[in-house]
Amino acid sequence: MLPFNTSATPPAWHALPTTDVTDRLEVEPGAGLLSDEAARRLMEHGPNQLDEAPREPRWRAFLRQFQDLLIIILLVAAVVSLVVSREWETPIAIAVVVLLNATIGFVQEYRAEAALDALREMTVTRATVRRDGRLLQLAASELVPGDVITLAPGDRVPADGRLLTSASLEVQESVLTGEALAVAKDADAEVAPDAPLADRVTAVFMNTAVTRGRGEVTVTATGMSTETGRIAHMLHQAQPGPTPLQRQIDTLSRTLALVAGLVIALVFVLGLVRRQDFGELFVSAVSLAVAAIPEGLPAVVAFTLAMGTGRMAKKGAIVKKLASVETLGSTTQICTDKTGTLTLNQMTARELLLASRRLTLSGEGYSTEGRIRTTDGQPVPATLDHALISMALCTDAVIRDGQVVGDPTEGALVVLAEKGGIDVAGLRQERPRRLEIPFDSDYKFMATFHDWTDDSGRAVIRCCVKGAPDVLADRADRYLGDEGLLPFDEAARRRFDEGNASLAEQGMRVMALGMEDFPADGFQAPEDPKDLLDRIVLTALVGIVDPPRPEARAAIAECRDAGIRVRMITGDHAVTAGAIARELGIPGEAVTGAELDRVDDDAVLAWPGRGGRRRPGVPRAQDPYRPGVAGPR
Repeated sequence: MLPFNTSATPPAWHALPTTDVTDRLEVEPGAGLLSDEAARRLMEHGPNQLDEAPREPRWRAFLRQFQDLLIIILLVAAVVSLVVSREWETPIAIAVVVLLNATIGFVQEYRAEAALDALREMTVTRATVRRDGRLLQLAASELVPGDVITLAPGDRVPADGRLLTSASLEVQESVLTGEALAVAKDADAEVAPDAPLADRVTAVFMNTAVTRGRGEVTVTATGMSTETGRIAHMLHQAQPGPTPLQRQIDTLSRTLALVAGLVIALVFVLGLVRRQDFGELFVSAVSLAVAAIPEGLPAVVAFTLAMGTGRMAKKGAIVKKLASVETLGSTTQICTDKTGTLTLNQMTARELLLASRRLTLSGEGYSTEGRIRTTDGQPVPATLDHALISMALCTDAVIRDGQVVGDPTEGALVVLAEKGGIDVAGLRQERPRRLEIPFDSDYKFMATFHDWTDDSGRAVIRCCVKGAPDVLADRADRYLGDEGLLPFDEAARRRFDEGNASLAEQGMRVMALGMEDFPADGFQAPEDPKDLLDRIVLTALVGIVDPPRPEARAAIAECRDAGIRVRMITGDHAVTAGAIARELGIPGEAVTGAELDRVDDDAVLAWPGRGGRRRPGVPRAQDPYRPGVAGPR
């Protein structure tokens, strides 16, 4: 057994067999770590939490408010004025203004820090951990490398880890990859050591969310050693430069200092030429120099920025430093994430295809408010009910208080069933499952079996199935049309494929729905229930998308009117990115990461919008980097 040592370069845990992982971490999966060993590792590696940037002492934060060049000039002017003129009015006025400016900045930073601390205290993650052979609930901060944790739908992954077992496990990793759809995980998959983050299906990562299935994980990294920790480290390394306003004020301060110096020199020269008394000349020169300093400017700037900060606070934005408010007004380019920023991060069914009928759906996110309409103005066909029943029964997701517990795509189907008048919870209770084929990324469908009565009144076992369109089409021999059951022949397959393609071209995830009835008498499932599904009746195709936020399009239009160019950056597919960009009013085309990797930094700086020109020798119509480019970078 290799000694457990994480001080060396960590191995590619996602590419190792589970037995190698547990051997290297010195843990028995069935029992977990012993409490004493866990305590030792906690002392060695520290708590499982992200490091915060070193807190600046309050006295230093207060003194920092006096670092601006204009403030320094004002303080020097106050001291010189007091020494030369022996009058207190001007020095006291300057001192009051400077102290007021410093106090406003300090109080704003203190309030912002307090608000952020309160938010951190509200988000405490707990984990189900196996230690000493027992399952325990512990704070995520107590986890250590080698801990064995269990994951279930709704859990937030508390640390980076390697899967030991998985059962239909799917994890939403949009916080790391930008991909709105959940990623199917497989503990037994073979993954290359250099696989990108999004392709490491044998691993899970801190702060991602479990949407479906179950799994057991051994922790491989905690705290700042996690993928999230690496991002936090890069953010800590970034050194913020002066804001545009601070640069302008520094320029003004230097100009004023130069003018004051010239005034003193000029007065001295002219006075000496006139043979005036040296003492009188010095007092006059200094008085003129002090008069040139706008002692009220810092107070005016501080009050103005404080008003802007207050307005932003009313809109839910916390501003830590006053000068940051003005920076927003100097913005010319915005590079924004898609998932959860421009979009709701709530999968929503947008279109529904029934045989030759196309239906549109209103409403956004996981709200059940909305209607189902036909595009031709005709009544909604009664055959829709069969598809809605499959959406309700062949799903595990639950909608609670406008949020989905479970898989987001299933959440979209549940909401659609509710919009169609189905009481999902009541139907599930009335028609419990007799058999289930859980979803798996290998065969790409899910099926549930229920006691049913068909249209002729015969008792049957009805199978409700949903999955990838091509997979269900290969197992189908009929489809449900307006006239009833029709053969799924070559012409029908061609129409089905065209409908699937039309939804996919709009950037939607397409889900097919179907059903199959079996005689209830003597029904027995074979060893592999998938073998039953060879005569599926296709009922519908559903187009699902993570829709744009209602306010996002208007915000982008306001940015465009203000001369600010918006670019969207996402880990999603280029087709999906392009469709969302068009819907939001972001012009241009999608540029994939692979295309970007082929371009050097100098060429990127020469792209249109950065003062550059189109690439030589490439026709404008074929240049993927022409003006208005948007999409995944």
